[in-house]
Amino acid sequence: IKEIVKIFKGVEIIPMHQAGFEGEIEENGQSFRENAYIKAKAVCDKLGLPALADDSGLCVDFLGGAPGIYSARFSGEGDAANRKLLLEKMHGVTDRRAHFECAVCLCLPDGRKLFGVGQTSGSILTEEHGKRGFGYDPLFFSDDLQKSFGEATAREKNKVSHRARALKDLMEKLKTF
Repeated sequence: IKEIVKIFKGVEIIPMHQAGFEGEIEENGQSFRENAYIKAKAVCDKLGLPALADDSGLCVDFLGGAPGIYSARFSGEGDAANRKLLLEKMHGVTDRRAHFECAVCLCLPDGRKLFGVGQTSGSILTEEHGKRGFGYDPLFFSDDLQKSFGEATAREKNKVSHRARALKDLMEKLKTF
């Protein structure tokens, strides 16, 4: 929410639960874009308000883009287990290229929708570096920052993150929407 507020200055941003949306939304799409749309549409339809949602994850070249849309539930046991499984699957692998990808979707009550997309490139480290961030951050070496996301401050990460880039892409598209 903080990242969105910084990019959409002057626009009131309200978390869905605070706006009155209750319940879970099943993310059953086959892409980040589909999952972002499913979430934004569900909130927009229920509340009759514009809704913005995102979906993102880590895509590892050697693993054919996995964990991808399943990043949060890769191991089924949380962040530490996800990192451990990724390291196991990458053991002895020399091609460690990866990227984080994000899709954001804005749904409007009149049925219009708009997407923004963003990526940040890097590689998978052989061991964790840093304690900051969450998820795969300690294993992701950022090409932009020349250090792991786990070593980066929130400010540093937000300047180059896939989510920030997707939101900026959406903001640019909104200028001609």
